[in-house]
Amino acid sequence: MRIYAHRGASGDFPEGSRAAYLGAVEQGADGFECDVRLTKDKQIICYHDKDTKRLANLDLEIAKSAYSELKKSINPFRLDELLDLAISNRKDLVIEFKHPVPTRGEVEKGVHKLLASKRDEIAKSGIEIFLISFSFLATLRNKRSAYSSGYLINRKALARFNPTQFTVANIEIIKYE
Repeated sequence: MRIYAHRGASGDFPEGSRAAYLGAVEQGADGFECDVRLTKDKQIICYHDKDTKRLANLDLEIAKSAYSELKKSINPFRLDELLDLAISNRKDLVIEFKHPVPTRGEVEKGVHKLLASKRDEIAKSGIEIFLISFSFLATLRNKRSAYSSGYLINRKALARFNPTQFTVANIEIIKYE
């Protein structure tokens, strides 16, 4: 069994923050889960929500905000920084792509490019990278990468249409009644 820190050690630190991921390292997690979003200027950040309302009580939409603006207000952790942290600490990484987004498949292309640029470091570290999404089309795009891809589902019927090696299911649909 492996323990993956959901958005880092999000029970003890702000979710998806540098502190949350460093906390997960200190707590001995086997890996990290992060949600990725693309900023207006094409920076890939680790951020679950489409806007900053829930976490920062600010009215900024991630896709319509430049990274520099977000850095001043919420200081998001970039995916390249998290990937470096995962590699240096030998922690697996589960990357979830959030959809629908205005940029469609651009976030997958950016992540695939980043992973390709770090391919040797990833291989040398021995970590595993998993790419997941609720979007069927994003799942198909991720399937073409060199990394394991999985389909997130929130309805049992969707499991029949899984084009990948594994399915990640909402706990509510797999609970015993």
